[in-house]
Amino acid sequence: MYLEHFKFNEMPFGLTPNVALFCGLKGHEEALNVLLFSLRSGEGFIKIIGEVGSGKTLLCRKILETLGDEFVTAYLPNPDLSPLELRRALARELGIDLANLQDQHELLTLINNRLLELHRADKQVVLLLDEAQALPLESLETLRLLTNIETEKSKLLQVVLFGQPELDEHLASRQLRQLAQRITFSYYLPLLSREDLDTYLFHRLAMVGHTAGSLFAKKARDILYRASKGVPRIVNVLCHKALLVAYGRGELKITRKIMRYAIKDTKIKFGSNKALIITLIIGFSVLLSVVLLFLQL
Repeated sequence: MYLEHFKFNEMPFGLTPNVALFCGLKGHEEALNVLLFSLRSGEGFIKIIGEVGSGKTLLCRKILETLGDEFVTAYLPNPDLSPLELRRALARELGIDLANLQDQHELLTLINNRLLELHRADKQVVLLLDEAQALPLESLETLRLLTNIETEKSKLLQVVLFGQPELDEHLASRQLRQLAQRITFSYYLPLLSREDLDTYLFHRLAMVGHTAGSLFAKKARDILYRASKGVPRIVNVLCHKALLVAYGRGELKITRKIMRYAIKDTKIKFGSNKALIITLIIGFSVLLSVVLLFLQL
């Protein structure tokens, strides 16, 4: 694609969360510090809220990479699970063999015994759930009951919920009032400021090997910020598209004109999953046009 053209060693603005490109912006660093402090303090429930595309999944994967050997982690990236499915998923993450499982009571006993075993080995068990707003209310209540497993001095299971603002709406319901009261630490992940945007772009470009000055002109960055509203995922989409356009034109700098073309052609609508699909289709179309152009030369 455009890697050789810009002399990148990997794609700087892919849609797949890449921990190697994690940028320690103030908001993300604060969230990471809140998580680390809370988990090391042995708190039961922790909540991280962020808008669509704000970097929750990347932060979740970063914490998984950062936690030391004293932690045993269970990660559920898509928790649209019934209470039984949730218990079974947790059991599998903890290495419990479910082949000869008889009933739910035995399942809970196995989970309890495994948590006690890990506690005796001086391990803290952390369950991280991404997209937690997708959890049915009954499954959220199941989580609360699972955290009732404890010794006289400490919780045997800590839970971190990463979710969109809709999660707060769920937790405000009367049915989940006991769970809401147990959330001891929470953090709202901010979107990028204009200054953050520059830091974010320069960091990612440097991490993939770009050191030859500013690839994105200031005016291009200005309109990128206005179009993306500071949402990292949309920033990535537009930057990727702009790099494709520049590559197709044989240019080595992202000008205001190229960025305007990327924004106009992408037609991003803030918060729309459909827009991301359209973006990918358009990006593929541009790439195909470039390939066909080269084949004709």
